[in-house]
Amino acid sequence: MEKKDALKQAQQAASALDFSEEETRFKLIDQQLAAASWQVGGRGRQTDEVGQEIEVGHQPTPSGKGYIDYVLRDPVSKRVLAIVEAKKTAEDAERGKAQAKYYADGVEKETGHRPLIYYTNGFEIYFLNDSKGEPPRKLFGFYSRDSLEYELFQNARREETLGALNPKEPIVDRLYQIEAIKRVTESFDKRRRKALIIQATGTGKTRVAIALVELMIRANWAKRVLFLCDRRELRKQAKDAFEEHLPDEPRVYVTAKTASDRNQRIYLATYPAMMKCFQNFDVGFFDLVIADESHRSIYNRYRDLFRYFDAYQVGLTATPVQFVFRNTFRLFQCENEDPTFNYTYEEAISHSPPYLCPFKVVKHTTKFLREGIKYKQLTEEQREQLEEQVENSESIDYEKEHVSRTVFNRDTDRQIIHNLMKNGLRGPDGSRLGKTIIFARNHRHAKQLVEIFYELYPQYGDDFCARIDNYEPRAEQLIDDFKTKDGSKNMTIAVSVDMMDTGIDVPEILNLVFAKPVKSYVKFWQMIGRGTRLRENLFGDGKHKTEFASSEKFVGGFRFGKVSHGLE
Repeated sequence: MEKKDALKQAQQAASALDFSEEETRFKLIDQQLAAASWQVGGRGRQTDEVGQEIEVGHQPTPSGKGYIDYVLRDPVSKRVLAIVEAKKTAEDAERGKAQAKYYADGVEKETGHRPLIYYTNGFEIYFLNDSKGEPPRKLFGFYSRDSLEYELFQNARREETLGALNPKEPIVDRLYQIEAIKRVTESFDKRRRKALIIQATGTGKTRVAIALVELMIRANWAKRVLFLCDRRELRKQAKDAFEEHLPDEPRVYVTAKTASDRNQRIYLATYPAMMKCFQNFDVGFFDLVIADESHRSIYNRYRDLFRYFDAYQVGLTATPVQFVFRNTFRLFQCENEDPTFNYTYEEAISHSPPYLCPFKVVKHTTKFLREGIKYKQLTEEQREQLEEQVENSESIDYEKEHVSRTVFNRDTDRQIIHNLMKNGLRGPDGSRLGKTIIFARNHRHAKQLVEIFYELYPQYGDDFCARIDNYEPRAEQLIDDFKTKDGSKNMTIAVSVDMMDTGIDVPEILNLVFAKPVKSYVKFWQMIGRGTRLRENLFGDGKHKTEFASSEKFVGGFRFGKVSHGLE
């Protein structure tokens, strides 16, 4: 963070210089206010927006008067929006809290309106909105004028109790989804500002998030919302969901080109894109930040986003509670393994009727994966094939644990494709393979799998099976083609490298093929979630999706399984 580094350097310099209160104001606080778009006059000069050393009465002093270091106001109405009490750098900023509150009391008695409160030593900035009954909190910077005005609007117009409102039934209608929203809103009513929702993949985390957004907007608890996700295709999927359920709320992707757009309601961004431009927004710009797929990488790589924005923050994840890392619970202010709300895969499949498909796994394997690859034991044809793939083929002597990690064996991949086409679940017409994801190890392996498919099954046309990875410039369009429900697209098999492991919502999927080793329990459940979604009427009126097939290739072998459950 450039601003953070600059602030640290300034703090070190100030400590060495031992800034006085006046120097602290001129050299630090003035700049911080200017960074939030306030027009600050140099060396104490008054402006229409920022007054300095403003007299106020009703103070516990011999004269009954005091002088507010900064008054932030509306330049037209002259209404005082906030006051700032400054202390010199060597003092604890919290020593200014009581004095700032007395100043706010004085302004309220003189104007009939209570301002918002800041107190700072130039490095630590504390914000207090005691009209809401909230405790003070440390911020990264000051609110802009627009953000202060909305904060005061909320003081006067927002619903007093968020938890008393019900979410819109057209958005969420399942009891556990409603309970998730109730848990979050009740937590916010208790003056908590962060929450963590854990829901099994396929149980509607995005819908819960959208219903929460609608409720908070309706209650005047939120004006602008930031929805964060891992990848562009998930951002598009979220945008489509917001468009479906909240069609009247303006929305925009956050990119370098749109980072100056201040007229939207819903802002959708990938984490990497937001990291490049988040400081273009003031710290109070968003009222609610929703973090999709909250896991360890968010804490490690993107935690500055959550430190910067002073907003209600909700994390969403499908990772089972026992595998969520402590720092994720800490980020969302929850006790370890005690999220705000938790709905498990087991609860979803045991519900009557079920919300997800259960599954079981039956093992199948190949000779190479059982025994390894040893050059001396290969047939002449196999030796020729190996020589095409690796140098010094005569020295190959792989134990079974090393096969999957080192060699993309074409025979094994042929068996994977053949097994899928022979035993995979069929689509609505009963003859054609149902929609399938093959999870490949990397780009080269994905290319080989697609090549082998067309070697074995050229009759299906050139768009039946496609590779989707970061090397494909039209990956997002291919995902859309794969999602198509009306049969207008031929694409049936998606060979994916990481891009479809999580988040992709295609209830029509009937087969998952794990053509790569998966050692992470968390990753495995995220990937299995691509197939667990139910799909009513998939095979015709009243004929629902009742099973999906999952084949898994681990380092120790190849496993194939069918899972099923009826819809009632």
